Order: sequence, then C-alpha cells, then structure tokens
Amino acid sequence: MEKLKVLRYFAYTIEILVFYMVQETPGLVPDLFGARPVLLIPIALSIAMFEKETAAMAFGLLCGLLIDFGAGGVLGFHGLLLSVICYSVGLIAANLIQTNFLTAMITAVISTGCVVLLQWVFFYLLFSYSHAAYALTAHYIPRFFYTTAFMPVAYYFNRALALQIRAKEE
Repeated sequence: MEKLKVLRYFAYTIEILVFYMVQETPGLVPDLFGARPVLLIPIALSIAMFEKETAAMAFGLLCGLLIDFGAGGVLGFHGLLLSVICYSVGLIAANLIQTNFLTAMITAVISTGCVVLLQWVFFYLLFSYSHAAYALTAHYIPRFFYTTAFMPVAYYFNRALALQIRAKEE
C-alpha cells in the first residue's frame, strides 16, 4: 500500500516538472493579451484537492519555489503563498467540501485571484509605481483568467491519476 503512495507522489512530481518546463519554454504556450499562464498554480491546487494537508502543502511549496525560480523574483514568495493555500485547500477538501469540478473551479478562481492580487500588491503597489493600475489591468488580470482557464485540464488529469492509483490501493 505504501508503495502505491510513493508511486503517486512520484507521478505528481514528474507532472510538476513537466509542466514547469512547458511553462518556462519560450513560445510553447502562446501569450494571450500580453500574459502567459502560470501553469503550476492549477497543478498545485488540483493535487491539493486529492491529497491530505501535509502532502498538499509539500507539493504547493515545490510548485511555488519553481515559480519563484522561473519568475526571477523574491525566492520564497510563491513558495510560502502556495504552501499555505494548498494546505488550506487540502484541509477543506478532506473535511468540508465534496471534491468535484465545480468546487475545483471555485477554488481555482479564489486561490488564483489571491495569488495574482498579492503579486500585484507586493511587486507594484507597495513600491509606489506610477502605472500600477495599468500593470493590473494589462498584465495581471489576463494572467488570472489564462491561469484559471487551465484548471479543468489539471483537475481532470490529477483526478484520473489519484483515482487510478487509489483504486489499486484498496
């Protein structure tokens, strides 16, 4: 039984690394309205919906640190943010909500909105840039919608992965 859990975690790690390479390869994912999606946010959220809190937090931390490496910003900002969000999503998914497509999309909208808004606040608003409102409307809002639009793919992929391997555990 423990061997299948290790296999599932290994599959999640490979998935995260593959989508990190897809996200960071220039020209592979097209720009929409001047924004590129952050593919690791929906991946981390969808993994958190099917795993316990501690594992969800660890995968959120991994995704967040990879986002920090790729963005070239403050190391640990997204790591801390996604680990807290994924821990909360894992806790809520295990105890309060039923995991389905609707709750996954609601979770993605709320969580991605928080991440994108906090990015804007910490990287533009607190530094008193003169065109912070332009950055929000021209870059961060399209990034929010583009990232959230990827959630159905991430949800169904991780749902199939979690259900297939868990079915063999029982």
